[in-house]
Amino acid sequence: MIIMKKSFIIYLAAGMLTTGLFSSCKKEIGSLNGPEIEDLTTNPTRFQLNNVVIGTESGIRTALDFYLDAVGVVGREMYRFASSEPRYVQSLMGKDGQGLDNNAFYLTNPWNARYRGVKACNILIEGATNSTSITQEQRKGYLGFAKTIKAYQLLLNLNLTYTNGIRVDVADPDNPGPFLNYEESLKAIWDMLNEAVTDFNGSVIEYTLSEGFFYGTSSPAKPTVAQMIQFNRAIAARVALYRKDWPGALTALNGTFFDLNGDLKKGYYHVFSTRPSDQTNLAFFRQNASGEVRVAHPSFAADIIPGDDPIAKATLRTNPASADQPALVSNRDVWVYTSNLAPIPIIRNEEFILIYAEAKIRTFSYPDAIVALNRIRSAHNLTPYAGAINENALITDLLYQRRYSLFFEGHRWVDVRRNDRLATLPNARAGDTIFDKFPIPLTEGQ
Repeated sequence: MIIMKKSFIIYLAAGMLTTGLFSSCKKEIGSLNGPEIEDLTTNPTRFQLNNVVIGTESGIRTALDFYLDAVGVVGREMYRFASSEPRYVQSLMGKDGQGLDNNAFYLTNPWNARYRGVKACNILIEGATNSTSITQEQRKGYLGFAKTIKAYQLLLNLNLTYTNGIRVDVADPDNPGPFLNYEESLKAIWDMLNEAVTDFNGSVIEYTLSEGFFYGTSSPAKPTVAQMIQFNRAIAARVALYRKDWPGALTALNGTFFDLNGDLKKGYYHVFSTRPSDQTNLAFFRQNASGEVRVAHPSFAADIIPGDDPIAKATLRTNPASADQPALVSNRDVWVYTSNLAPIPIIRNEEFILIYAEAKIRTFSYPDAIVALNRIRSAHNLTPYAGAINENALITDLLYQRRYSLFFEGHRWVDVRRNDRLATLPNARAGDTIFDKFPIPLTEGQ
């Protein structure tokens, strides 16, 4: 079973809180009763709780590059070439019948990082529940944040393991709950998000979040209750989509800043810096790099409609990059994150519009769906939709728009899988396997 390492170190450095590692490990390691954890869970001060919030937000950025690489490669969105790491183009792509490794870095790094985020949220929940230094309204603000972030972290791991499921209840590291199947996991995440909204209602927010929660600003700020509920409903809209709860997705969108005519980039982001104890965006590689390379799958350029401006997300290289030559070759770099300080989206208005379009298609409200699709098409220099007016044709256009609008943001593999279109993904190398899910990590000990 997965047991989170029973220590939690939080310290301040140059004004930035840093969280220690909640390593996934065997049951026999460590004690949860050390002084650091007791300070944060028995009766923490508001200052300590605020530090846990800051550290939690900081920590959930960890290993996002591994997550984007994993889902990007299995989803044939891109190739990841590394001269020192052949598994990116071997087991991750199912070369010659190889399966996915349940103890490989491409799974364990993002998986463990997300459960570290869950652990931080559980500490915040326990600490806020037990604190006598805060009001009930303040307590509700901390609980709403922790449950929302916890749900988001669990969702990312569920994206990896899909029908293999996840553990949702890991509050007690000595007695973690069972693995839930995919539908049960989504329902638990959905319920957690709704519980967080109940906490937010009537709450008082005392903590500060990074500028990533305030699009267009350049400094951290204290969010309002309404802003926290909007963020929660944004994640809920995505969860409802995955659950095929189309009315639920539309209702959740109504609780966000969803705007058909609004800024497509407005949203929530992971932000990075070069400040001491902070981290940079490791999903960034320089153009025309060698050795460590991320390149677009050749189908990205081959399938794009002429004039569609997302082609700028995959810039031409001076020389093609290859691995297992001549099987895997690309002449376009992944150029979504154009510096090591570029933010990584959590969710943004362009995805809201696409969620709206998909929900409208699935509820047979085709005129509304076409309006939304045309909003995306016109924003990227495409002519209005002129295809057949039926569910299959509109979903095909919807998936095309999601593919290019959300390129290398972690969606394509999940999108084709949940729409039963994994068979449409291309294989440039004969004998490769298109996987539908990752295995449960070895450390889970099932």
